Amino acid sequence: MKLVSIVGARPQFIKAAVLSRALRRAHQEILVHTGQHYDDGMSAVFFRELAIPEPDVNLGVGSGSHAQQTGEMLAGIEAVLLRERPDAVVVYGDTNSTVAGALAAAKLVLPVAHVEAGLRSFNRAMPEEVNRVVADQLAACLLCPSANAVENLRREGIVSGVHLVGDVMADALLDARVRAVGTSRVLETLALKSGHFLLVTVHRAENTDDLGRLAAIVAALGALGGAGETVVFPAHPRTRKALASLGVEPLPRVRIIEPVGYLDMVRLEGAARAILTDSGGVQKEAYWLGVPCVTLRDETEWVETVAHGWNVLAGADTERVVAAVHGLAPPAGRPPLYGDGHAAERAAAAIAELA
Repeated sequence: MKLVSIVGARPQFIKAAVLSRALRRAHQEILVHTGQHYDDGMSAVFFRELAIPEPDVNLGVGSGSHAQQTGEMLAGIEAVLLRERPDAVVVYGDTNSTVAGALAAAKLVLPVAHVEAGLRSFNRAMPEEVNRVVADQLAACLLCPSANAVENLRREGIVSGVHLVGDVMADALLDARVRAVGTSRVLETLALKSGHFLLVTVHRAENTDDLGRLAAIVAALGALGGAGETVVFPAHPRTRKALASLGVEPLPRVRIIEPVGYLDMVRLEGAARAILTDSGGVQKEAYWLGVPCVTLRDETEWVETVAHGWNVLAGADTERVVAAVHGLAPPAGRPPLYGDGHAAERAAAAIAELA
């Protein structure tokens, strides 16, 4: 088969790292980078660290409004598909790159495989929720990370082409955590001691575009730092811009740093006392690494991590966030969730059925 795979954001690079390897054993893959994440800290370093094949096409779309960014991606992806005439198109996750790839393929009557299908926050105010719902409606091959995702699709009447494959991010993490120990020096560079700091990531529009929510999160970080916790905060460019507009002053023991590569991030996650995040991928990685998580959202797609006691939903309320961090008491056990490290193999086999 000839496949075109669409990526554009950090979580998609991680997923593509393992699935591309599996696909290329038997198929021809053309990798298209939309340029949604476009600087070295957000993009190129991930390709290097994860040994992802260099993109065959880089659309260089960059930032912009949702409509502007998605529209430019649609035009660029359509041109690639018309030129390459693939047998199928692979999209990942829930970004503007995802929905642009799915729409461009559907307009050309090309089958779409959606990696991470079936996730739902049930909050249509989230751009990511709209993207994933549209992608699932257009997909012919729906690659689900969990039984709950399969059930979400069933409730929407989607049962054909649904495959429970597990989470390809689990495959990537198994490899990355071993390599991170041998290559990452981030703890030493930042003079951090394992188990003695909090790790924070904030990037979703619901938190960065709502300055009231962001201010409440920053206040929680300040309170935690003031209580003696070291807080490490690799800040997404959009988050830095929002923080600047807030006029955030330096906070005690809160260290806002540049984004880090995947191996450094995995090492930071594994060494943190706890993680505060609005990222779905980081919630899962925290669970797999056995690190308790406080999610800075009012809902999550990864409901199993909450059900098993390793993840607490705290929203963007200052007191709730601080109380959640202070009250973390994860159980002793961690049942295996989202796969066994062989999701990419199962996903590649399911995609091959589109031929």
